[in-house]
Amino acid sequence: MAISHQFEYHRPPTFGEAMKLIADYKGRASVLAGGTDLVNWIKEDFLAPEAVIDIKNIPELKKLEYSGNTLSVGAAVTFSEMIDSARVKELFPLIVEQSQVVACHGVRNRATMVGNICSGVPCCDSGPVLMVYDAVVHVTGPKGERKIPVMEWFVGPKKTSRDPMEIVTKIDIPVPTVKNAGCYVKLGRYRGEDLAQASVALLALEGGETRVAFGSVGPTPIRSREIEEFLKGRELTDSLWPDLDKLVEKTIAPISDLRATKEYRLHMTKIMLKRGLNAVCKRLVGTGPAYGSSLL
Repeated sequence: MAISHQFEYHRPPTFGEAMKLIADYKGRASVLAGGTDLVNWIKEDFLAPEAVIDIKNIPELKKLEYSGNTLSVGAAVTFSEMIDSARVKELFPLIVEQSQVVACHGVRNRATMVGNICSGVPCCDSGPVLMVYDAVVHVTGPKGERKIPVMEWFVGPKKTSRDPMEIVTKIDIPVPTVKNAGCYVKLGRYRGEDLAQASVALLALEGGETRVAFGSVGPTPIRSREIEEFLKGRELTDSLWPDLDKLVEKTIAPISDLRATKEYRLHMTKIMLKRGLNAVCKRLVGTGPAYGSSLL
């Protein structure tokens, strides 16, 4: 499908020049990092920007840094770069596990975590994982810098709290202060490049806390404080599952579309949560499946 309308293309070498362009176009420009969502949206006439501002070669946006117990992921850092990072593998194996199931190798070489959440789609892989880490999104606009907790980031399907005059600069992801283990379970129609029909992100912390978030089963990614409170300090036994199933039904709101029915999404989310909980609890004590293993 060809792009059906014209737009100006800019590739500013500095962040200051990118911000000036955003101001010049008064919010009628789209920002491109990887472009794996943006280009398709322009082709499909979902977006018709006056200009595309390509930020992927701005040096400060390409930084992947760890400092002060926080991982900072620049707006132009690709999923492949995170997968290859020794520090990310060491401290955030859950992020590596999630990054490895984003589309395919070719897409991961271009797609960015920042772009993934800026799309605002309910099925974005990064949303649930960032939620269980209590990540913070940094944006810069005419009024300066804002720090937005990821729990406040998603406001509707393909809608975020970013103003059109702002650019996301980075995501800060804090390292939990106690021993932890994670798990990301993604349901697709086939192995390879596919969007999630449903997804579950889990982060278990030493001391009995388990954080739980879902994707593709509501208008935005969802973190469930109620399920987290229910699980706190409990051992995983068969007696938990009926009550846990009821909480899942209460928490998520799946729809039927071309990829799955709402009934199938609900059924599989219950299964994915149970398998993910078993895996993450075993990983926390040094056993269980290796990161990257399929649980479906």
